[in-house]
Amino acid sequence: MPTPETIYEVANRVATITLNRPEKLNAWTATIDSEVRSHMAEAERDDQVRVIVLTGAGRGFCAGADMSLLTSVASQGIQSDQDAAARLGGSSPQKPGIPPDFQKKYSYFLGIEKPILAAINGHAVGLGLVIALYCDLRLASDAARFSTTFAQRGLIAEYGMAWMLPRIVGLPNALDLLYSARTVDSAEALRLGLVNQVFPHDTFVERVKEYAGDLASRVSPRSLRVIKRQVYGAMFQTLGESFDLALTEMIASLKSEDFKEGVAHFLEKRAPVFKGK
Repeated sequence: MPTPETIYEVANRVATITLNRPEKLNAWTATIDSEVRSHMAEAERDDQVRVIVLTGAGRGFCAGADMSLLTSVASQGIQSDQDAAARLGGSSPQKPGIPPDFQKKYSYFLGIEKPILAAINGHAVGLGLVIALYCDLRLASDAARFSTTFAQRGLIAEYGMAWMLPRIVGLPNALDLLYSARTVDSAEALRLGLVNQVFPHDTFVERVKEYAGDLASRVSPRSLRVIKRQVYGAMFQTLGESFDLALTEMIASLKSEDFKEGVAHFLEKRAPVFKGK
């Protein structure tokens, strides 16, 4: 029986998706692409899941697209521009209520209602870095390394990276990383804002579980759902539009069960029991 290219597990209200090609540093394949999308959808549907973690097996997070795919295109070329666009862009099932910008290949992460954490245990390179950028938060091992690599392959900033990366690290830093395609260690990634936190490699798995567990148990899943939608939606709004939407959402939150529980557990000095409603 072939080894699965991804592993999906749920424990303590956290769904973990593990890229499982450690011998290839989890280089991205069509199978991984399809399975990750399926796992993300399953985690979003499951009311027992409150947080999603995406990580890699072995020494790498994701070393980019599998080189066999690039080698094939380099030697054989592409059939047509339309064929290449269809293959690269992929098909994205339309979800009601989700902006079209958040329904494209990989950008669909932004339309998933639950927080997605990238647990970057090793190299996040090329497409692997793109995938990490579309996660909501990036937690890195001190052994992690990062590179865009595209300019070194004669390629460009792929899959909306030219939009995402400057919003995370700022325009000058984004251009530096894209132009030079240099490798950045975890300490510099933290300084640039590319990652949120860096943990020692020896305790990395435990620290990620602790962080994800806190999100899954200590805060309102309804709040997380609304806040994620607010933050990504605000990228396309004026300040006034964002303000008015926040007023609407605040009124709705004051009517929610999670708000009542949020006040009650604070006054009663006990752990919260949020239901996401």
